[in-house]
Amino acid sequence: MERARLNIGIACFPLIGGSGILATALGSELAARGHQVHFFSYARPVRLDLSMQGIHFHRVDVAHHSLFPCPDYTLPLAVRLAEVARDSGLDVFHMHYAVPHALAACLADQMLGDSAPRIVTTLHGTDTTLLGENPAYRPAIEHALSHSDAVTAVSQSLKERTLKLFPLKREIDVIRNFFVARPASRTREDVRAGLGLTNEYLLLHMSNVRPLKRIDLLLRAMALVRSPSVRLLILAGGPMQPYAALLNELSLQQRVVIRENTAAVEQYLAAADAGIYTSEYESFGLGILETMFSAKPVVAFRVGGIPEVVGDTCPLYEFPDVHAMASGIDSLIEKPEFHRECGRSAHARAEEHFTAKRIVPLYEALYRRVLA
Repeated sequence: MERARLNIGIACFPLIGGSGILATALGSELAARGHQVHFFSYARPVRLDLSMQGIHFHRVDVAHHSLFPCPDYTLPLAVRLAEVARDSGLDVFHMHYAVPHALAACLADQMLGDSAPRIVTTLHGTDTTLLGENPAYRPAIEHALSHSDAVTAVSQSLKERTLKLFPLKREIDVIRNFFVARPASRTREDVRAGLGLTNEYLLLHMSNVRPLKRIDLLLRAMALVRSPSVRLLILAGGPMQPYAALLNELSLQQRVVIRENTAAVEQYLAAADAGIYTSEYESFGLGILETMFSAKPVVAFRVGGIPEVVGDTCPLYEFPDVHAMASGIDSLIEKPEFHRECGRSAHARAEEHFTAKRIVPLYEALYRRVLA
């Protein structure tokens, strides 16, 4: 029998990155629909509004003990999940990433026995496509996926890649990401002035700058753009120091602006003219979707789930052809109507396919299904 309200536990990483942003947005939308949502992480997720009714946050302390050679997060997370599930009557554990989150939910499940919540695991890419090839993680990931009551992937590409890596005898549901646009707190002119810009064409890149994001190709593409008025803003969810030498080599110091670990991305989206993404694989690309919602053209490689997101709204380039990508940027600058049409069609596609109104009910239906 269905209940009007569910108690849902969500575990995610708290920093700038697609999985944490999606998990936070999903939990907030679920709370707005009347559900109780409990977040678990080692820090408050950057976009989580703790004043919102129905939102609860449970900090998980990373364990440091002289007995262990390195800090541990999985066991403290499992214990915290079990405690809250028992005290609050959680119905569902929704784990974003197979390891450590879904694996911790499996441990909590064993602690709780028959009263354990159902486990839903959402794959975002790195947990299966990168860690899944590592023999030190592969069996643990396969165990977590096999023991989840439902597994979702954020794109068809990620589903297919996961099923090639793991001999799973189970279905994987494709539920794509969504985005809820927030109004910018500062004007475009104010943000650009703060960046030292006037009429320059501003490219925006947002990512956690892990190796898969190929920041080296991002900088090389930027260096090949013919227009002297182009600037690149990198919103980095990690340190950019490893790329300092390449910035110097390409003489880009005056053309690239870096902001690390900032949560107010909407104001920078408003200030930008286009988004650029150079990942060698992207299961979905939430930053790309955010760019589309802001009606800005997307410059990216045709890899992974990116074509599923962008569709035919903007040209995509073959990896790793930075020369073609740079030429595409020059075309956007030299052809204003082409630039505007890319932005308009990108926004229309985002509104049609990737809104909370369309996606959140799919998760609600999935929760009902595993509880039935």
